[in-house]
Amino acid sequence: MFPPHKIRKEISKQCKATSFRLRLAGLEVIKVLLTHEFKETIPNNHRAEPVEIWKSRKFIEKHSAEELSLNKVAKAVNVSANHLSEKFKQVTGVNFVDYIAHTRFEKACDLLLNSSLRISEIAFAVGFQSLSQFNRVFKKLSGKSPTKYRHEVSNRKKD
Repeated sequence: MFPPHKIRKEISKQCKATSFRLRLAGLEVIKVLLTHEFKETIPNNHRAEPVEIWKSRKFIEKHSAEELSLNKVAKAVNVSANHLSEKFKQVTGVNFVDYIAHTRFEKACDLLLNSSLRISEIAFAVGFQSLSQFNRVFKKLSGKSPTKYRHEVSNRKKD
């Protein structure tokens, strides 16, 4: 697993690259690394992921387009919200809210590449409660706005 500061450092390096294709390829690599980090199922102690965390991740993936809260997910997997919050961070290495945001981000990336939906339609379709929240999270995770991401990737497909 790569620590967030190393990922940010790698993004900075990639953004300074002179070639557009190198930068875009770098962002795709980082997306894969982020996806791997968030989907990691074996914690550092090499034991299987606890059942409540596995169930929580599956519930989040299935219901990510809906309004989700720590309490709602905890209730769905039959554990206390405090226990879930602590265990989730311990096992996955990321907090609950960031995991949900990343799950929605991944789905948004797919829709940006493979649909003609407007940015606002995508934002709400993947579960963000506001367009500004979506734009903020998207820029944080990809380093660019959803519009710029779509434009750059669609230009790359044409090449």
